[in-house]
Amino acid sequence: MQTNKLMLILGGLIICLITFSFVTNQQTTPTPVSENTRTLYLKFCAGCHGDKLQRFAARQWIFGNSLKEVFATIKYGRPPIGMPGYAKAMNDDQITAMASYMITEVAKVPVNQPTSFDDKSIIKSTDFSFVLKEVVGKNLNIPWGMAFLPNNNMIVTDKSGKMYLISKDTMTPIEGVPRVIVKGQGGLMDVALHPKFSTNHLIYISYVDGESPSMVNTSIARAELRNGKLLHVKKIFHALPNTNSGVQFGCRMIFDKNGYLFFSVGDRGPKQNAQDLTNSNGKIHRIFDDGRIPADNPFVKTPHAIGSIWSYGHRNPEGMYYEKSTDIIWENEHGPKGGDELNIIKKGMNYGWPVVTFGVDYDGTVISQDTAKAGMVPPLYYWTPSIAPSSITRITGSVYKGWKGDFLSGSLSFEYLDRLIMRNNKVTGREKLLQKIGRVRNVVEAPDGYIYIAVEKTGKIYKLVPVGN
Repeated sequence: MQTNKLMLILGGLIICLITFSFVTNQQTTPTPVSENTRTLYLKFCAGCHGDKLQRFAARQWIFGNSLKEVFATIKYGRPPIGMPGYAKAMNDDQITAMASYMITEVAKVPVNQPTSFDDKSIIKSTDFSFVLKEVVGKNLNIPWGMAFLPNNNMIVTDKSGKMYLISKDTMTPIEGVPRVIVKGQGGLMDVALHPKFSTNHLIYISYVDGESPSMVNTSIARAELRNGKLLHVKKIFHALPNTNSGVQFGCRMIFDKNGYLFFSVGDRGPKQNAQDLTNSNGKIHRIFDDGRIPADNPFVKTPHAIGSIWSYGHRNPEGMYYEKSTDIIWENEHGPKGGDELNIIKKGMNYGWPVVTFGVDYDGTVISQDTAKAGMVPPLYYWTPSIAPSSITRITGSVYKGWKGDFLSGSLSFEYLDRLIMRNNKVTGREKLLQKIGRVRNVVEAPDGYIYIAVEKTGKIYKLVPVGN
């Protein structure tokens, strides 16, 4: 009798333990099932693809659009194009629902995106009002680089690999552009004039090139621009190693007052590249105008280091601005999910990525617990959430009342022009301008003091013209 009672008690204890174990395991499920698909999309996907999936417009399903294929893309990611996997952020049921949702919704996205932004309206800043004058808007898709010639004509690059001369609202293709590999975020990128362009006609372009479309990195070439043609094209830099990655190429270029060429190369995906001096990625570089490496570069004598490196610990710098009056290089760069940065670039310094960051990875996982560390330069300012800063320029003239000394950056994520209000080189405020105009890829101040912006999708370039008082 006592034996039977003991057996009942032990059986009850086993059932309790099994139940407790089951409940405990259920409670450790990584993602709450109460989050519906739309909520998860806004949380993990909208930053890159748009809250209404609008950035899928006119894109092909590179890896297939069956439920199985899209499920695999979401769960495991597609590293060559910068698509992270979300297996840690969502369970299989949620990923299946997300794949079905995206297949259905992408089919509804029109190829030509309608916009609620009225580019004919008067835009009000806190300091004055202005209008947009359309400079050009034909044959461009993703205008990337802009440079002004001494005669006020403009050179524009398009990511597709084409290059144009803009003269009095007329756009003429420039011949002789070297082979460009368009891959993911990269293609034909920036353009810059040699400081003595008026006498030597030299221009510089940054672009994607490599052994094959599956083994690429950032290149810099120089050429003479004469009569609408590029002559004597010579590649003067190529970042190494080549990889199949289609993300984080950089690459803005600036000349300083001494004629050195500075340019950026992104980390190309693998985060650790930025801290590794034996490769070109995640760095700001400095070279002579013909590609030679200056003897006073900071890592020239460091064993196995790339001699052109000027600073390191960068994720993906797509904005650079040289301030001649102070001899300061300003830079903005893409963080991951949060943590875009504004930096002052200094010789030999480590800017921390990915050891320190104010952002998290795209699936929400922590990249680093640290936002600061000894020996690493903290950002002068950081954006959270990320605006995806694509460019940067500083207002130096008096054309725009109240803006002198402030920075303008294009936002790719939120599709506006971001104004940083500066006092004594400190950010004291922000103003969001031209909201929902489209992905602002570039912003530059022309020699006459007027601001020009380049907008993706519409492919238009606008001039900002103040009106009234």
